[in-house]
Amino acid sequence: MKKALIVVDVQNDFCEGGSLAVPNAKEIIPYINLLMEENQYDQIVFTQDFHPANHKSFASNNNRKVGESIILNSVPQFMWPDHCVQGTKGAEFHPDLKIEKATHTVQKGTNSEIDSYSGFQDNNHFMKTGLDDFLKYHDIKLVEIVGLALDYCVKFTAMDAVANGYVTCVHFNGTRAVNVRPDNGKDAIFELLQKGVTVLG
Repeated sequence: MKKALIVVDVQNDFCEGGSLAVPNAKEIIPYINLLMEENQYDQIVFTQDFHPANHKSFASNNNRKVGESIILNSVPQFMWPDHCVQGTKGAEFHPDLKIEKATHTVQKGTNSEIDSYSGFQDNNHFMKTGLDDFLKYHDIKLVEIVGLALDYCVKFTAMDAVANGYVTCVHFNGTRAVNVRPDNGKDAIFELLQKGVTVLG
């Protein structure tokens, strides 16, 4: 069974010192590097949040405060600080991540009108990123997922992986949660288990 590792959004803005830092994010990078070094993956795919500066998920573009919610194109949208803006250091992969191991990179959130938590598609399920096509072209059957953040982009990437027919695993030691609310990370694990995702570690 061919397998791929999907490394979700390990970017400067989501790590310590970034504009949308996930608590203890840097702790997962050695674990991810070790997975890439010691395991035989047929493909290693990095996803990259890659927003235009006028992205509608940014509180600053809606005259809202960070943490508020709006309805954006018929779906609820949490208001985030500006992050992972194209051409900025914050959008770059963290320098400690062994990016030379990647065989493919998928950029998401490039449409200013709609957010994209999942590495497979936008939040409206209108536009695909090409990740599913890439994995199916390479006959991948099993995906293992790590990265940031557990309760948003990792969760939705894993749920879409199951929906697209992949045997799906999330490495608990390779992810951290934003925890906008204290139990969000724990709740995400329960949701994933209910969807048929295996949580490793």
